[in-house]
Amino acid sequence: MGKNPVGKPERAEIVKRHLIRKPHSPNKTMPSDIEEIDDISARDIAILKARIEHPTASVRELKERLEDQYGISLSHNRVNDILRDLSDKDVFRQVSLLNESFFEYHLFQIAFHYPNFEDRWEECYDDLMNDPHVLMFFNADDYHHWQFIARFRKHEKSETWKHEFFKKHGDLIAQFDSSSLPEIHKFRDDTQVLERILQETAEGRKFMENEEGKTEDGGEDFDDDTDRVVATDGGADD
Repeated sequence: MGKNPVGKPERAEIVKRHLIRKPHSPNKTMPSDIEEIDDISARDIAILKARIEHPTASVRELKERLEDQYGISLSHNRVNDILRDLSDKDVFRQVSLLNESFFEYHLFQIAFHYPNFEDRWEECYDDLMNDPHVLMFFNADDYHHWQFIARFRKHEKSETWKHEFFKKHGDLIAQFDSSSLPEIHKFRDDTQVLERILQETAEGRKFMENEEGKTEDGGEDFDDDTDRVVATDGGADD
């Protein structure tokens, strides 16, 4: 399929008009009601950090951890209300991810054939959003404007998927590149990014100093190999 005659400024305007201003529906990812993480209080970031580190802990357990680690004294009902509010504002999502070693991962990159873009982009967009193989789907500042990571149990499954995808959406695509991702070295959230945000404010530094003091006192420590909290009796906390 040859390159289309639409120039770069015209391509950018087409994408902006149809993608950036696209209305959201309930089954599509919604932007957070909070524009920046800097708009969240240090206390709520500490609560969020505790939830991410202990995703299966009860709210009562989180309440005790917050008081012990950060000196944050709240009722378990108040902690629950804060977490619900952060979740409702889409600051974090409660999801379960399958073990990444069960799958083969692929990076797919799509460049548009713009003469057909206006009539065909939305159906393709919806199919990718709802496809169970697609793990992450995003815009890129690149000739390949749509890029996504998909996972398949076997290589043959990915080839079949690509064949069916081209049968349905090929006239939207000017170029399609794919890369196999044979080794996934990191596949997790890392709460250290929240620790660095806490260090940026006086209130956050106070919480972190309290946590560091508890660690030095021997109440809790982290296993370097597993990133899990280790109890004082040597057993795993979770």
